[in-house]
Amino acid sequence: MKIDIVTDTFAPDVNGVAMTLGRLCDGLKLRGHRVHVIHTGEFAKPGETCSPSIPLPGYKEVRVGLPEPFKLRSRWMKKRPDAIYVATESPLGKSALKAADALGIPVATGFHTNFHQYMEQYRMGGLQPVAMAYLRRFHQRADCTLTPSQDVVDKLVAEGFNNVYRLGRGVDTVLYAPGKRCEVLRATWGASPGAAVAVIVGRVAAEKNLDLAMLAFERMRQAVPDVQCVVVGDGPLRDRLSEKYASVHFAGVQLGEDLAKHYASADVLLFPSETETFGNVLLESMASGLVTVSYDYAAAGLHVQSGENGLKADKGDAEGFIKNAITALAFRPNHQLRVAAREVAETLGWDQVVKEFESRLETIAGIKPATVPPPCKLSKRPKFECNTVVLSDIHLGTVDSKANEVVDFLKHIRCKKLVLNGDIIDGWALRRGGKWSSRHSRVIRKVLKMTEKDDTQVIYLRGNHDDILERFLPLTFGKIRFTKEYIHTTESGKRYLVVHGDGFDSVSTNHQWIASLGAVGYDFLLGVNRFYNMWRSWQGKEYFSLSKRVKAKVKSAVSFIDRYEELLQNLARHKKCDGIICGHIHTPEDKQVGDIHYLNSGDWVESLTAIIEHHDGRMELVQYESFLKSLRETATNPQVEAAALRPSEPSH
Repeated sequence: MKIDIVTDTFAPDVNGVAMTLGRLCDGLKLRGHRVHVIHTGEFAKPGETCSPSIPLPGYKEVRVGLPEPFKLRSRWMKKRPDAIYVATESPLGKSALKAADALGIPVATGFHTNFHQYMEQYRMGGLQPVAMAYLRRFHQRADCTLTPSQDVVDKLVAEGFNNVYRLGRGVDTVLYAPGKRCEVLRATWGASPGAAVAVIVGRVAAEKNLDLAMLAFERMRQAVPDVQCVVVGDGPLRDRLSEKYASVHFAGVQLGEDLAKHYASADVLLFPSETETFGNVLLESMASGLVTVSYDYAAAGLHVQSGENGLKADKGDAEGFIKNAITALAFRPNHQLRVAAREVAETLGWDQVVKEFESRLETIAGIKPATVPPPCKLSKRPKFECNTVVLSDIHLGTVDSKANEVVDFLKHIRCKKLVLNGDIIDGWALRRGGKWSSRHSRVIRKVLKMTEKDDTQVIYLRGNHDDILERFLPLTFGKIRFTKEYIHTTESGKRYLVVHGDGFDSVSTNHQWIASLGAVGYDFLLGVNRFYNMWRSWQGKEYFSLSKRVKAKVKSAVSFIDRYEELLQNLARHKKCDGIICGHIHTPEDKQVGDIHYLNSGDWVESLTAIIEHHDGRMELVQYESFLKSLRETATNPQVEAAALRPSEPSH
């Protein structure tokens, strides 16, 4: 599947949501899915896009994504995903929901954070009903909502949310392990080899209930004077707490191996928060062999058996929490309770979580899950084997060239021969100031790669927009041959004359200045078409081609196309061929006229069509989206025959 994820927080942010999304993305990619992440921040890696944001007032560590309705609609019109996951309920997330709804793309949302409960911590408790109403409206726009614990599922359902499902969490038991305990690090905290260390991990913020943690720590020191306390993390309360509690070591943000070492070098996790939807730090602490002290809900409610693999108190019972914190000091390393905590964590890998996430997205996208193919096969793109592929009118160098789609199409094809039938590079547009972009270069690189990796022979026929090649013809570079026309013989022995076709357009041939003016007009029409279809997408309507409507309705255009087809059919007869393959007029066609098979490969500006010769010599006109959909269905159901790859009528 092609999956887009929209979120306010992503790596290198340090929080549970960013960590979870990173694990889900990596897991989906390993299972062969194409994942793109749209997130806030200043830097984007390959497969990511940055969106503008502002810091949350009074909480600069948290950034709020700003709405990007036009950018998201434009992206998803060009690169339509099978499903979208909106992870955060910000204005960015809301604009993503609206864009997905307008385009009819399935969308799931994540309920990762109890923002409505945070308001009480920030003395805005009166706004909780307003916040909950906003969250309800937000998530009701989605096909389903995913949240990490059953108690949150039950709470949301009671609040009137629909289609809420639990998506659990996992833990990396290789990264987080008791063996990473470090006495050198403990010594920097002032902990002697036999002393206990209590650790608090997470945002240093009001919603984490850190005042209770500090009170618990003071009571622990009264019971065991040499106990040390370490706070790992950062946030708006750090300065106040570090000034007030001078004996507490504030380690700041720790990542990766350093974070794992901090966990393993402690003995007790204090986790007093009452606002978690899950609490990843609890699983990380269990994996590190710590005694966890927490309230009985979220992750602890799912995975902690009090007295067996951790300690927990009833939610809101502060005194019970403190008593458990003091009791935890008695459980030294290798105690059975700490060993049991590690054993539970070892059963909670991320693989199953990723599979559940994948299944939810496949369900809303209406895609039937693949039937147990080996993981290595999932990561490979299904390829269609054929003899020949014919493409024309890609118009690289123009804004409207669907270069990315061309590359994607060719990645799904393995052919002996690739025929590029003119107007591949639009020299006219480049002379008028057109912009050549990296996506246009990708097409050239892909064609060259096919000649090297698949031993594909390439036939490049010049068109009118790349007529600069005329002065060099014929020309051969390795497996690439440049020519003006070509006779292709199919596996069944039929002969097809392949020409771009501009020679049978009297305007292009005899009045090039008029043709150039027409090209400008066509580009203008495509520009109008872009904005018109953006408006249609907002209305939830499908794509509409103005140029096709003109061709179909204007009498002179209809008669021109009829005359054009007739002339090319006569040329095929003159050349003693069984058929003609052309392009030029951006009107895909596959029809038998008397004894001549007329094929027009269309274009990669609007139609996105190509001609394929099957291994039995059969010629077929295919359309990009329909072809790939059929190919995926064939890949997931081996009983579907290759002949089932016939597409619907060409359309955008």
